[in-house]
Amino acid sequence: MEHKSVALVYYLNNQPANKLLCAVESDAGVFTFLLDNLGVKDVQFEEIITLDVDYLRQLRPIYGVIFLFKYLTGEKPNADGTPKDGQYDYAAAENLFFAAQTIQNACGTQALLSVLLNKEGEIEVGSQLREFKDFTAGFPAEFRGEALSNSELIRDVHNSFAKSSPFVDETQRTATEDDDVYHFIAYTPINGVLYELDGLQPAPIAHGASTLDDFPEKVLPVLERRIARYPADEIRFNLMAMIRDLRIRAREVGDLEMLMAEEAKRNDWQFENALRRHNFVGFAGEVLKGVIAEKLQEGPEAYSKWIEDAKQKTRQRAADRKKGGAVGGEDEEMAG
Repeated sequence: MEHKSVALVYYLNNQPANKLLCAVESDAGVFTFLLDNLGVKDVQFEEIITLDVDYLRQLRPIYGVIFLFKYLTGEKPNADGTPKDGQYDYAAAENLFFAAQTIQNACGTQALLSVLLNKEGEIEVGSQLREFKDFTAGFPAEFRGEALSNSELIRDVHNSFAKSSPFVDETQRTATEDDDVYHFIAYTPINGVLYELDGLQPAPIAHGASTLDDFPEKVLPVLERRIARYPADEIRFNLMAMIRDLRIRAREVGDLEMLMAEEAKRNDWQFENALRRHNFVGFAGEVLKGVIAEKLQEGPEAYSKWIEDAKQKTRQRAADRKKGGAVGGEDEEMAG
């Protein structure tokens, strides 16, 4: 272990200083292309739209699920130090991949890797991730978290899905008490046990026996208990399953219609991911200039009236919001 500790210190001290990761959107297309760019083969994500066992069974094999929820900053563990649900399994960290979250915005990728790196032999993770797992084997969770955030491959792939925003410095954004902060965690069966893997917890949380085959039946009650801890009107949750590439199943059964639908879905995901990265400020500026030019052609009086009408509508919307206490849109991408 001593030689690995020395190697890790050297590794951490010789990485780029700017390692802060951008927030990642909870979207099956984003997470699927994260997998692809990390070198993973024949795996995808699918958004789960209902907590129904039969629906989940149709997607088997399910290697694990990633759950996004609003982080309850005031929630504390039980008085005896145990988690709200399940039991801490401190010894399990020696036999599975578990990394502490040591930097902001890393939870999405950490949840993905928590499933992925515990499925070696079932999933082809690629040579670079396999080398990373072997290198960090035996490290404590905190050192694994630091190594993860300093991995050039993981950092570059994660940050490649940053939204283009010339007006916001993501490296300076800090959450306040008034912000709604969202967090990703993973659930996956490992060595016959259903584990909750959360980098903000001190250890993996065991939720009883589970295999890959009965995982849908075992994980749903755990998720339902977690959701039940929130008020009845809280609906801001998202669940995605890591499954085998559905195009493989379509080819195996000769379902051409399903294959075409899955290929079309991949094309849509690729287009949407390109839009996420694109800076539309220049385009919006050109559209605005064109609209103003058309209004100016109508004459000074028409132009002035157009400006005054816009000001009046803006003042009215502000008054309506102040009167009714309207709530703005929530940012579900600000994940811890």
